[in-house]
Amino acid sequence: MSTRVVVVDDQDLIRGGFVAILDSADDLEVVGEASDGDAAVAIVRETVPDVVLMDIRMPGTDGLAATEAIVADPALADVRVVVLTTFEEDDYVMRAIRAGASGFLGKGVKPAELLGAVRTVAAGESLLSPKATRSLIAHVTRDTVTPKVDGERFRYLTDREREVVLLVAQGLSNDEIAQQLFVSPLTAKTHVNRAMTKVGARDRAQLVVAAYQAGLAQG
Repeated sequence: MSTRVVVVDDQDLIRGGFVAILDSADDLEVVGEASDGDAAVAIVRETVPDVVLMDIRMPGTDGLAATEAIVADPALADVRVVVLTTFEEDDYVMRAIRAGASGFLGKGVKPAELLGAVRTVAAGESLLSPKATRSLIAHVTRDTVTPKVDGERFRYLTDREREVVLLVAQGLSNDEIAQQLFVSPLTAKTHVNRAMTKVGARDRAQLVVAAYQAGLAQG
């Protein structure tokens, strides 16, 4: 089955470029397009895609608000959002993750990287570009406004799950974790999923934030 994607961007040329790239892949299918946040939420509710490519800065309802609306809808619990922006800065990284985004990429991403990003998020992994990962970690470790996460939840992790969480916090993928721990990618994914369930994290990005806020991971 194809991975179903909705593309949201207020610039027709950019949106059309993303659609063309996605449609060039046999395993991906664009099922909807939108040019603003309100239209994005509407088309996502209508089509229930696997992945949404979401621009941040748009007139009217922006991409962050649209992401929050999508994440908050129980009927869209399995929809994952990848935020695309030219503004790969700390504030946008944190706002996107807090809004519920599972991925973050700059608009200068290469076609192969874009296709890989959609496939990665559709497979259940969060996606942060290396720069975005560094920004996320730096922001969390110095953020004195965000309430700290109760570390009690991490007490229920096994030693291997804690080890895996630390690797996730370093930005490693399931394949990279598997290579480092000499286990299969499926085993690595199982450990990550169990850790997310125990901690109450919706996805890997939230797991990273929780790990740093709880003091499990150190900057």
